[in-house]
Amino acid sequence: MTRTIAPRVRILMLLFIAVTGALLAGAGPASAHAALTGSDPAQGVVAAKAPTQVSLTFSEKVALNDDSLRVLDPKGKPVQTGSPANVSGTTYSVRLRSGLADGTYTVTYQVVSADSHPVAGAYTFSIGAPSQTVVSGTGPVAGGGVVGGLYAFGRYVSYAGFIVLAGGAAFVLACWRRGAGVRPLQRLVVGGWIALTAATLWLLLLRGAYTGSGKFADVFDLELLGQVLQTKTGAALVSRLLLLAAAALFVAVLFGAYTRRDEGEEKRDLTFGLAVGGVVVAAGLATSWAMAEHASTGLQPGIAMPVDVVHLLAVAAWLGGLTALLTALYRAPAEMPVEAAAVQRFSRVAFGSVLALVITGVYQSWRQLGSWSAFTETRYGQLLLVKIGLVAVLVGIAAVSRRWTGRLTDPAVRTGETKKAQARKERVAASTGGKDTRAGSRDTGRAAQLARQRAAADAAQAKRLRDGDPNRFGLRRSVLAEAGVALVLLAVTTALTQTEPGRTEQEAKAATSTSAGSGTSATSGALTLDMPFDTGGTDGKGVVSIDLDPARVGGNEMHVYVQRPNGRAFDVPEVKVSFTQEAKKIGPLPVNPDHITTGHWSASGVQIPMAGDWKIAVTVRTSDIDQVTVSKNAQIG
Repeated sequence: MTRTIAPRVRILMLLFIAVTGALLAGAGPASAHAALTGSDPAQGVVAAKAPTQVSLTFSEKVALNDDSLRVLDPKGKPVQTGSPANVSGTTYSVRLRSGLADGTYTVTYQVVSADSHPVAGAYTFSIGAPSQTVVSGTGPVAGGGVVGGLYAFGRYVSYAGFIVLAGGAAFVLACWRRGAGVRPLQRLVVGGWIALTAATLWLLLLRGAYTGSGKFADVFDLELLGQVLQTKTGAALVSRLLLLAAAALFVAVLFGAYTRRDEGEEKRDLTFGLAVGGVVVAAGLATSWAMAEHASTGLQPGIAMPVDVVHLLAVAAWLGGLTALLTALYRAPAEMPVEAAAVQRFSRVAFGSVLALVITGVYQSWRQLGSWSAFTETRYGQLLLVKIGLVAVLVGIAAVSRRWTGRLTDPAVRTGETKKAQARKERVAASTGGKDTRAGSRDTGRAAQLARQRAAADAAQAKRLRDGDPNRFGLRRSVLAEAGVALVLLAVTTALTQTEPGRTEQEAKAATSTSAGSGTSATSGALTLDMPFDTGGTDGKGVVSIDLDPARVGGNEMHVYVQRPNGRAFDVPEVKVSFTQEAKKIGPLPVNPDHITTGHWSASGVQIPMAGDWKIAVTVRTSDIDQVTVSKNAQIG
């Protein structure tokens, strides 16, 4: 039996390695779980004059409310006016009061990404010169605190409830139909339904506070609940509740009418109907996660969502079936033990589930990581490595369970164990003298009591005989070990669903480092400025970048790059640059760069007459009539 198992495990591992390598080698850009990729004013910038607004750019579209973007002065007082607005694409801005004093200002943001997760942070910029500030630079912690912990627990319970509900029902229908009449299995599946229903209601109530104020008191705010119901996540949770009503009907039939039907064509028809209905309901419940989380946004959502549904169904079939098997092995009545054939059928179902998990998991890993380095350089990648390790341990323990299953179904072993059990039964009968205590009793009540005692003794003896089977005992221990690892695996998986994907984290770090370099650098002596523009015409949006080297008094080398929003070179008809030092009333000093190649202009010997804060303005013309001038201030010299 071990020789049969080992090739299957090797096939799974080789398939995982080969497909992972192929996918990660061809990874392209994507995003999920919004991250801040740009800002204006940028982090740490010292502006010569007060800006009229603050703009933030994220890696994907986000949802916000009136307090999502806030700008605080050095004393901690808000200076923004009106509500934040979507300027273009993934850029959002809020206007500032006029006449702002010099000093350090703090920008805080708390938004909800397209994959339903709250994202928050803060940064500072200065006007005139930096100053002391009473505002904490950490900003709000989205999804944190007590509410965040309760929400995470609710997510764990909801996943566990779905796995037990779907996997337990699948175990009964596909592996052990007699189990429909076993009370512990009934309680297990019904418990899964109750846990999932309660957790879904709990998440619906917590959602507003989780993505907003973070205050537990807001859990009972009906107005906030109404706002949640209008969001994608709220709709997904309500859909889950409606599907749970259908799941309740399915469970009632499975453990009611189904158990009372005798074997025959009518029961086979009911089995088929329950199987089809169960798959539809389970797939619908799994979709309620896929439609509102990581799979619903970013790269290839049309593929990612079905893959996510298959992945979750495979998890339920494996881990939920494992929980049902453990319950049957430990709690099934002695007169109706789980048959070795049922264990063998589950073993085949589990192997198919693991195969599906490997294929779908590899795709999800590629989609959320995008590179080998993200495995070790991001928290998502590190958690994913832990998950992969736990799955490998689980597969190893499952191989041991398959060995015990093989021994249980081995005809020679079963014949030997049957003979031993019969011999034990004969010894017990001999020790009691083979007497029937009920026959000699004239008292009906006494006879009934003795009958109950004898039945209890027989049941206890049957349980001892069953538990004394070394093969069944070994299977119980290995399945218990699998269940223990599965609990930890579920916790890690829940944490993964709430963690920023590695691909997005790396993109955000790259954008932050680029933004940090957009300004005067005293050490490198070079200046890089990025300025988004929109001429208002057709195909009029893009980004213009200015590189000035060495960014000091005297002659400088200047390069101008114009790109479309997707990063491709943009060959516009005309680009003009000017330098102005308003404090000294110098300029504007015009510069007309030469067109070098698509999206690239250059000028040599650009003269900067004196050091100071210079306004660099770029005029971009995208058609005969559409043009716009954008500008930024930077310290030169």
